[in-house]
Amino acid sequence: MSEVDERKTLVLTGASRGIGHATVKRFSRENWRVITCSRHPFAEDCPWPAGPEDHIQLDLSDQEGVGIAIGEIRHRLTANGGRLDALVNNAAISPKLDDGSRMNSIDTPMHVWRDVFQVNFFAPIMLARGLFKELGTATGSIVNVTSIVGSRVHPFAGTAYATSKAALAALTREMAADFGPHGIRVNAIAPGEIETSILSPGTDKLVESIPLRRLGQTAEVADTIFFLCSGQASYVSGGEIHINGGQHV
Repeated sequence: MSEVDERKTLVLTGASRGIGHATVKRFSRENWRVITCSRHPFAEDCPWPAGPEDHIQLDLSDQEGVGIAIGEIRHRLTANGGRLDALVNNAAISPKLDDGSRMNSIDTPMHVWRDVFQVNFFAPIMLARGLFKELGTATGSIVNVTSIVGSRVHPFAGTAYATSKAALAALTREMAADFGPHGIRVNAIAPGEIETSILSPGTDKLVESIPLRRLGQTAEVADTIFFLCSGQASYVSGGEIHINGGQHV
């Protein structure tokens, strides 16, 4: 019989860059086991010590693939007694036009709407339902990554992306009510302008209207995610924390 892994375990989607990468580092510093999921295979030159045994290549736009990945995640959780302490639904897609401009509600093709909602909205609830037993065993926590664009028209974010994030915020509320009686907390974070490699041209102009007059850092977002998954947030559920330097006020 294999030895039980006593570390807390996080399953994180969209782990390869930006907020996801910062979240891997934050939880790993606290000695959590982090099972990462992304479209990309584990890079051979990645310095991460956990290696490919804690990485799952997963295209969230593929419904069948999500189901297969859930089975693989559950299999890997047997090392710690089938317990999952946290699920962070961070992965998202935000298609742009060829010139990089936003896709509006008039011109966005319907197949793009479907792809965006599959990745940004349906995949999070599919994963949460698929890992429900493991989350319940650990009285775990779910964090959905929404966005400031879920509550306002944004100059860069397309309509499909924005409405998928608004739907995810509403889903977070519903999940908190449904999962709560089973001891599972569900919250969301709504980042604003965070300094990553995919910032749109013109972001510097937006910064002038942010009360703190600066971009957010991925580490600041990761800190908030960690707080929501920790015992310090043990009575916090159904919330959506704005991480935007006051941009929403």
